[in-house]
Amino acid sequence: MASFLVTGGAGFIGSHLVTQLIHRGHTVRVVDNLITGKRRNLDHVSGVEFVEGDLADIGVATRAVEGMDYVLHQAAIPSVPRSVKDPISSNRANIDASVNVLVAARDAGVKRLVYAGSSAAYGDTPTLPKREDMPTNPLSPYALQKLVSEQYGQLFTQLYGFETVTIRYFNVFGPRQDPGSPYSGVISLFASALLEGRQPVIYGDGEQTRDFTYVANVVDGVLRAVETPKASGHVINVATGGRISLNALLRAMNKIVGTNLQPIYQEPRAGDVRDSQADITKAKTLLGYTPIVSLEEGLEKTLEWCRTESTAGSRR
Repeated sequence: MASFLVTGGAGFIGSHLVTQLIHRGHTVRVVDNLITGKRRNLDHVSGVEFVEGDLADIGVATRAVEGMDYVLHQAAIPSVPRSVKDPISSNRANIDASVNVLVAARDAGVKRLVYAGSSAAYGDTPTLPKREDMPTNPLSPYALQKLVSEQYGQLFTQLYGFETVTIRYFNVFGPRQDPGSPYSGVISLFASALLEGRQPVIYGDGEQTRDFTYVANVVDGVLRAVETPKASGHVINVATGGRISLNALLRAMNKIVGTNLQPIYQEPRAGDVRDSQADITKAKTLLGYTPIVSLEEGLEKTLEWCRTESTAGSRR
């Protein structure tokens, strides 16, 4: 068994990685500043060492990586709108912290770091699906910050021989994604609206498309990136390889919930990409990855979790 540091481990995706690592018998340390993460996201697992701190402080990063075999670097402020509104804070969380983690992990003799990249790096390049060798065209500070950090990782592999892998995420959704935040993923926002009998908001005409990916697929891809020797230095898409419009997504979720709530359309948001779809050929050939949970099954699992949370919340 190995020791893992999960940065941002109290967040949505990070907490799912922690769950799976504990299930596999590994030793897990989490570092999180709790700006977007929540301690309760880890209440269901035991034996996790928790460090509260800001990785933009090099001292925190140095202490966090000490004695770790692997680092899964998930910590970020993962929001396009928030980065447009406040690029300085976003840059500190998404670039400064990442460089600190890379330096600290290299110096501590960590075997490999797997970085949470973003499909936002592709921007509005017209070709679909998005391939890892395509030109990047970030449309927001967030997208640029994620791209710069993955390039830092590749540079550390080339320059210092420190093994890094970037997994580019595509619109990840699932349990523990916070619908209470204005920057949450659209599926969590749709879910809370439908379950509360409210009309959900769609920015734009709703015909924009996304490759929505259930969180278990991402966890599988990230852990495969830890274990695959030839993955070092690579950037790899992990998604489903499909796409659906927001209008069609809402219809599907209405059907599952048993509602027929129509959306409220508002002006498109600055920095949002029109269409996104992953080419997952590289993940399949290099990592042996294939999606294990379909969009439909993932929506059902997520809505069931939201129902349970809503019921539990009403009892508090």
